[in-house]
Amino acid sequence: MKIVVGLSGGVDSSVTAYLLQQQGHEVIALFMRNWNDASVTLEDECPWIEDSNDALLVAQKLGIPYQVIDMSELYKERIVDYMFDEYQKGRTPNPDVLCNREVKFDVFMKTALSLGAEKVATGHYARVESTIDENGKEIFHLLAGKDNNKDQSYFLCQLSQDQLSKALFPIGELTKPEVREIAKEIGLVTADKKDSQGLCFIGKVSLPTFLQQQLVPKEGEIVEIFNDFAEFHKETPTFNSKLEELEYLSAKINYKKEDGKVIGKHQGAQFFTIGQSKGLGIGGHKESCFIIQREMENNIIFVGEGKNFPGLFRKALKIENAELHWIRKDLKLKNGESMEVMARIRYRQTLEKATIHQFENGFYMEFENPQSAIAEGQFAAWYIGDELIGSGVIA
Repeated sequence: MKIVVGLSGGVDSSVTAYLLQQQGHEVIALFMRNWNDASVTLEDECPWIEDSNDALLVAQKLGIPYQVIDMSELYKERIVDYMFDEYQKGRTPNPDVLCNREVKFDVFMKTALSLGAEKVATGHYARVESTIDENGKEIFHLLAGKDNNKDQSYFLCQLSQDQLSKALFPIGELTKPEVREIAKEIGLVTADKKDSQGLCFIGKVSLPTFLQQQLVPKEGEIVEIFNDFAEFHKETPTFNSKLEELEYLSAKINYKKEDGKVIGKHQGAQFFTIGQSKGLGIGGHKESCFIIQREMENNIIFVGEGKNFPGLFRKALKIENAELHWIRKDLKLKNGESMEVMARIRYRQTLEKATIHQFENGFYMEFENPQSAIAEGQFAAWYIGDELIGSGVIA
């Protein structure tokens, strides 16, 4: 089989290419160049050049064809502009999820297929399997990677059946130490290379510096809300329906300046996110202060002291119907239906017990335990067992 590997210059994609070659496939390596501007990286280096050189050395070592494709314009349009826009609105985007949906498994995949490839492989710690349903139709299942510490299925939560049908994740059955061991054994230059910590395909980027390219700093106030705030202590009302209860549980509190005390200044609410505690420059507290809300119109950041501050937690979230995505369309809920699932609202979060509900006015996720720092714009993903079946943007 002819397979294109997205060779990123890291150890994971390098071992992916090697494993496919060992299986007897015809492997072609493509490197995506997604960023040209080194002015916002944290170090004096151009990360894509270093990564491209490493990818070339791996391709030469394995004896496979290698080429670079420039996708920087597309990446700016579909990912970077989207990020700026979301932060400007006071939401918290996830560029890695979008990069997989819009770039890697869309334009990059189409490019690979135009070269005669049957499948596209990446170095994600995830698995894809297929079964045949009672109508003889093939159904593709996105499964968590075997390495619990590295499972990256969340980043693939917006893929479609068509995209999964052409995707391969060969290292999904391995742990990270096993992948590094293979790379060492065969002498790959990437064997000990650190994982990239930056934005997807941009590199070691300082996010505030990056955002300040487009979003203008503007001084605003930091307002502290205290534990005795009345909203935290009011009794839960009686509800006439499940929908009414879910609307109540998923609603955020709209704080006002007079609800708390001004304790500092910031340079723009758009540079921060819900649940953030670093970079606020707040002193004089026993515990760290965490952002519980951003009020964009008046440029106010509301904070509360301590990771257990009541304003950080909510029991439910809402997803607009237009922002819903079912990988398993055959499991899609009809109006009035609900389903017990395991769910997460950010990468690296442990899976939490939840019940999902579908109504005409929207989709709700109700957690068994209240969740900290539910942020608008992030993706919530839900699983049955180790299969990711759907996701959506938190409203």
